[in-house]
Amino acid sequence: MTDGPMIPAGRPRPAVRRRRNILIAVLVLIALAALVATAVFMAKSGAKGAGGGFGGRGARPSTTVGVATAAKADVPVTLDALGTVTPAATVTVVPQVSGVITDVLFREGQMVRKGDPLVIIDQRPLKMALLQAQGALTRDEAQLANARLLLQRDQTLLAQDSIARQDVDTQAALVRQLEGTVTTDRAAVGTAQLNLGFSRITAPVSGRVGLRLVDVGNYVSTGTTGGVVVLTEVAPIDVAFTVPQDEVPRIQAQASQGTLAVTAFDRTKTLTLDTGTFSTLDNQVDATTGTVKAKARFPNGAGKLFPQQFVNVRLNLQTLKDAVVVPVTAVRTGSQGDFVWILNTDHSVSLRKVTRGPGGATQVAITQGLQVGEKVVTEGGDRLTDGAKVTLPGDKPQQGGQGGRRHHRGQGGQGGGQGQQGGSQQGAEPSAAAGARHHGRPAQDGAAAGGPPGGV
Repeated sequence: MTDGPMIPAGRPRPAVRRRRNILIAVLVLIALAALVATAVFMAKSGAKGAGGGFGGRGARPSTTVGVATAAKADVPVTLDALGTVTPAATVTVVPQVSGVITDVLFREGQMVRKGDPLVIIDQRPLKMALLQAQGALTRDEAQLANARLLLQRDQTLLAQDSIARQDVDTQAALVRQLEGTVTTDRAAVGTAQLNLGFSRITAPVSGRVGLRLVDVGNYVSTGTTGGVVVLTEVAPIDVAFTVPQDEVPRIQAQASQGTLAVTAFDRTKTLTLDTGTFSTLDNQVDATTGTVKAKARFPNGAGKLFPQQFVNVRLNLQTLKDAVVVPVTAVRTGSQGDFVWILNTDHSVSLRKVTRGPGGATQVAITQGLQVGEKVVTEGGDRLTDGAKVTLPGDKPQQGGQGGRRHHRGQGGQGGGQGQQGGSQQGAEPSAAAGARHHGRPAQDGAAAGGPPGGV
């Protein structure tokens, strides 16, 4: 016999069921409490981050940005290319007569003018040849004069019917023969005079003399390989460069309206070598590169351009008068095109689409979307959103953070009141409580010491 009711086998006792239900309920409450605590923590963290520090009102912290004012300026429209300095003329001076060099009148690297003497060839054989030609001319001129006298006499006798006509015709033919001989002699004299002049080799163009190829005592002739000197014209000088074939119509259109200025820079584009004018374009397109050869001429008065030197060329196509310009860093590119951040009077920013024009290394022209005098953001624009507040480098810092720091120095009541002035009442009350805890007194005492919460 048993004292109590019988419990079927396999069924849990009521006490066990109650303990299990209580345990489940406790676990559920703990989980809910953890979720609530997590949500509260995230909310406080978000509010603190949005408040931007002590005394914040829950707004996103302002971003310090750099600004510039849109101005009006003339913007040059340029085309950059890589060019090679090409001499206007390169002359290899070759002797026109044969002989021994008696004088070399130039120095290596010397600048000479057109007509300056360079080399003298021995003139004595040439002078002898000239004298010989002149002697032959004198002899033949005397024979011609005698033949003319005889012809005149024969013609008088023919008029008197005292001589045969055949004799007169023969004498006339002799006169013409001697006239031809005299003409040949005169040409020989002229050739001898030219050869004598060629013995004095002069500069055919103005330019720079290269390295000397001959010395005094060398025998030279018209077939001398390499000549006696190479002369390069360097002032003025040309620069050959290439332009894209798509730019050819615009270059031709601007060149037809006037002279186009061209500037030559060094490899780093920092030093201006010379300024010249655009000359011409080639007559065909290079099919392998899709470019057209062009040439510009420079005065090269300072001699900074050297033959076969590589330079950077900037062709000035036109100049935009009174264009709206801003720093290059102010213009940004997004999914919908170029835009700028406009600084409003309340220190907020607005996104505005613009149309970018030509520009240089530091400034760019804005053809549409911007007016002169408007302020644009140049630095710090990556963190901005439309309507966001910004801080300029010259603005004074907020006072809310100072009140919060004073609480940590132990001035609980006063810090609470100043926190209300620099930030909000919500930021001042926690600061006052923190100050009170620092001194080991209740929060009410700390508030009483500094006045009512909020500084009222």
